[in-house]
Amino acid sequence: MAELLDVSTNASPIFTLFDTETVDELTRDHILRLAVGVLGAVRVRGFGSPEECAEIMEGLDHREFGAYDENLIFPPIAKIGPAAYDFYGAHTLTDDYWDVAADARRLRGKLYRGTDPMDLAVERIGRAWGDGVEPARSKGRELFSGMIREIHNGAKLHFDEIVREFPGVLDETPASFLTLNWYLSMPEQGGETRVYRRRWKPTDEPYRDGYGYDEQVVAEEPVAVVRPEAGDVVIFDSRNLHAVNGISGEGRRVSLSFFLGVTGRGPLQVWS
Repeated sequence: MAELLDVSTNASPIFTLFDTETVDELTRDHILRLAVGVLGAVRVRGFGSPEECAEIMEGLDHREFGAYDENLIFPPIAKIGPAAYDFYGAHTLTDDYWDVAADARRLRGKLYRGTDPMDLAVERIGRAWGDGVEPARSKGRELFSGMIREIHNGAKLHFDEIVREFPGVLDETPASFLTLNWYLSMPEQGGETRVYRRRWKPTDEPYRDGYGYDEQVVAEEPVAVVRPEAGDVVIFDSRNLHAVNGISGEGRRVSLSFFLGVTGRGPLQVWS
């Protein structure tokens, strides 16, 4: 049975974690409630089966991970596939982006029984949404989606909002922006995601710390904290300030990650 949990350090009746027992309990309404800010996060238990996750992880053992530019992202975060963030400084998506995207699709393309696990994720989220799921486009070209990331030392408090950070790159501006993380592996301890009921403000800039912000900017803010298990999906509004705790103990924190754009037309758009 699905359960609505108040997991805020500072209790807020409209910023909670919705915890589903199965992917079939995820509905369009949950996604819309995230988009308008009355849910902090949604966790879908068992979005992927243990067998699916184990096979994908086994395939990843034979794939080489790259990383974000450590001059921009530190502590380092390993990944497969390009993020639009990698190209913000260029003010456009260069030829390198499309080359890396093509390589990543080939690398990821046979991870699960000769197929791409991104196809499984898109089919399942589309079924919940009840409409199409399509790639976002930039100058008519389909953007890459479905980055595989491994976060060991945590991620700083930050936000993701492509239209603010990379204006003009999307052909269609979504009404809302969500992040979806499908966890293929989780460690014994740590790795929690914290999502705050707080958007970025210009007055936060004095507290910038590299790509992120000092955590004093979210002091006393309501927060939804979720620690998924392997196979779970967590979805939240990426415009809210959020962070990832470092891991401890044995195990890896590996996810298939992409953004969801809620459009006025109906379909969801995806990119990374």
